[in-house]
Amino acid sequence: MARGGRGGGSRNPANQPREVQVSRKVSWLLRHGASQEGLKLGKGGYVNVQEALNTKTLKSLKVTFPELRDIVANNDKQRYSMIPASSLDQETPGTTELSQEQPNSESLETVPESDDPADYLIRANQGHSIKVDSEGLLVPITQETGNVPETVVHGTDERAWNLILKSGGLRRMGRNHIHFASGLPAGFKALESSTDPTAEEKESAPVISGMRKNSSILIYIDINAALTAGIKFFVSDNGVILTEGNEQGFLSYEFFKRVESRKKDGGVLMSDGKLPEGVTVNIEEWEKEVGDVQKGKRGGRGGRGGRGGGRGGGASGQKSGINEAGVAAADA
Repeated sequence: MARGGRGGGSRNPANQPREVQVSRKVSWLLRHGASQEGLKLGKGGYVNVQEALNTKTLKSLKVTFPELRDIVANNDKQRYSMIPASSLDQETPGTTELSQEQPNSESLETVPESDDPADYLIRANQGHSIKVDSEGLLVPITQETGNVPETVVHGTDERAWNLILKSGGLRRMGRNHIHFASGLPAGFKALESSTDPTAEEKESAPVISGMRKNSSILIYIDINAALTAGIKFFVSDNGVILTEGNEQGFLSYEFFKRVESRKKDGGVLMSDGKLPEGVTVNIEEWEKEVGDVQKGKRGGRGGRGGRGGGRGGGASGQKSGINEAGVAAADA
């Protein structure tokens, strides 16, 4: 059964399982390359399945409709959604561009099954670097609606953590959003318990999306403080928590409620938005390290790119995500 994860343990795509190769191509097409292939994302980020199958990207692997449906249904992180084209309230006759009307709640299970890929729409649930309308794709998180998650946590590694400290916070890099999980993956356990008596029950169910399973540094976000400061957050269809950060695509370390190392004897690295003793933000040094990685080193994910730092950051961070460009790594 296709899982669509990283699989195979090989960096060479040709040596990876077929389902991993296909999932990576689909991920790149729907998240990053639609416009290059002449596809226009409609409301909610959907494109017609037949048109997707007709692209050079998917034709290069001779991807079939049944194979694509299996990838969508069985992807381990639920990265994709597929719905009947009839779910659109209105379609524009005689054009390949999707209607900009909102898809309704009709699902594959509620309509007669069709073997015609033109009868369906597909999207990536999150992770886009190309422009996409958040309406119909993401649900806003607000204190007024009461859907603020108890846990918002970003997973990374030691090398990236050092860059994050130097840059002054998390950045979008080439993506539209910074990604978080609403809990921990299976096998993870927080070092410190929440003061919420129901938190242990809430965190007992492991999340499947929003964090890599090999993350060794956990950055817990004070989402309520960030919301109060005007930072907008969203949740995707597969449960990933997302934010664009501020106007510069930046989320300051001041919103880091707690940072933990999962390494042996790691412990709590930082808490309450206060930098560790002896640590200072150094944008110039951070930019140099990020630039070195982008010149050819294939190391960690880096500090979430862009210029500026401190409380606000600077430019939009189009230094394209370290290890996130091209066919995105199977994250979030």
